[in-house]
Amino acid sequence: MRRPRVSAWASRATSAALLASLAGGAAPPPTALVVARLQYEGGGDWYANPSSLPNLIAAVRQRTTLQVAPQELRVRIGDERLAEVGFLHLTGHGEFRLADAEVARLRTWLLRGGFLHADDNYGLDASFRREIARVFPDRPLVEVPLSHAVYRAVYPFPRGLPKIHEHDGKPPRGYGVFVGDRLAVFYSHESDLGNGWEDVGTYPDDPPEKHEAALRMGVNLVAYAATSRLVP
Repeated sequence: MRRPRVSAWASRATSAALLASLAGGAAPPPTALVVARLQYEGGGDWYANPSSLPNLIAAVRQRTTLQVAPQELRVRIGDERLAEVGFLHLTGHGEFRLADAEVARLRTWLLRGGFLHADDNYGLDASFRREIARVFPDRPLVEVPLSHAVYRAVYPFPRGLPKIHEHDGKPPRGYGVFVGDRLAVFYSHESDLGNGWEDVGTYPDDPPEKHEAALRMGVNLVAYAATSRLVP
């Protein structure tokens, strides 16, 4: 039986089959996915968790057949290189703010198939919710159902996001913005996946099991982003 083929990225029609077979040796999309960190204004530490994305990229390359660029890119919304990015990561502890032109450009990028993962590193919540509502005033940030493919793309998470850091002691929640059936924005709240992706030992109170759980969920996010991107 021939393996499924896509032009550059999987279409929505073939996403489910590719997601199910990533860990089993199916042919990945031929264009390497670029993972990038978003550099933003407002005073928040967008550069937090420096070892997180390198470790996540390494895990995706080792554990799946996805073609992923070996190094993270750092981009601003206005950067021309944003067009190369398939997985955009946003984190920090403080204020996140977009200029009007950035709001419009981020919306266009997401509507055209981009995927944004926002990870609240404790302190980002209020400003992220405000700014994403400016990007998508017509599409609410909603809780992503536990049945969604993002929780089972490669590893099963039947209970949703793993809890890495306590923060306010609330259960972790995954929120998202949908463009049609496609999840374009995923917001991990009260979870702190980025801290879990960092080198083991960075946070002495975090056992290796939390590092592994965070990496597995991260692999799911990247796999979903790669296989759900719309064909241009």
